[in-house]
Amino acid sequence: MLVRCPAKVNTFLSVGAREESGYHPLRSVMQAVGLYDDLSLTVAEEDEVVCDWPDLPRENTVTKALRLLRELARVPQLRIELTKRIPAQSGLGGGSSDAAGVIRAARAMLPDEVSAQFAHEVASAVGSDVPFFLVGGRARVTGYGERVEPMPDAPAEWLLIVRPAVAVSTVEAYARLDESPREWREFSDEQYNDFERVAPCACGEVSERLLAHGASGALLCGSGSAVFGTFSSEQSATMAKDKLSSEGFGQSYVARTLTREESLWTS
Repeated sequence: MLVRCPAKVNTFLSVGAREESGYHPLRSVMQAVGLYDDLSLTVAEEDEVVCDWPDLPRENTVTKALRLLRELARVPQLRIELTKRIPAQSGLGGGSSDAAGVIRAARAMLPDEVSAQFAHEVASAVGSDVPFFLVGGRARVTGYGERVEPMPDAPAEWLLIVRPAVAVSTVEAYARLDESPREWREFSDEQYNDFERVAPCACGEVSERLLAHGASGALLCGSGSAVFGTFSSEQSATMAKDKLSSEGFGQSYVARTLTREESLWTS
């Protein structure tokens, strides 16, 4: 089975104060985009995860999802080949999407054993962004990420996603955010991200260059460090990509926003 695992951007992200549980409640609007990791799953004599990214930890979101699924479902031994395209520590949700890809595959293989509710429970246990990737498309996310409300697909938009040459640890980003008080914003239609308060200077520079090269808006992806700009067409996004590359800005990707159906593709 082949599962495409899309990245996401947050068009709105407001973070509440840290609670006694140690977690932060969220108000976010997430949108799946056409930048993918790929998972290939084959029944095998023993489990094996093979990845073209050398820094993948031995214990990761894929192995955690698999372990939790097997608590109630008879998931067979699998050889899992993971092709990474979504950069790490970028706020694009690559690891979360990969975990959701394993859960989606298990649902397809074992529909009588992996119910929608069980899949959601596993996703929530793996990480806060994982439940969104079981829904895909565009969705409003609340709680600690476990409450996902599907929203109607919006008209397609072209994005240029730029990941500067700096990584952002999600744990450290939350810690910096907690150092000063802030308003926990209610949902709105404007693009907003609390993590822009604590993002590295390089992220602000990327936003400025995206706007200078024709983006109608630019915003940090999740907790960073990637930044996305919204463009009127694929051509204008590609032209901006070429200009930013010539200016020495890190990895960049032209991607279209995805419908729900597109973001849940398997074969």
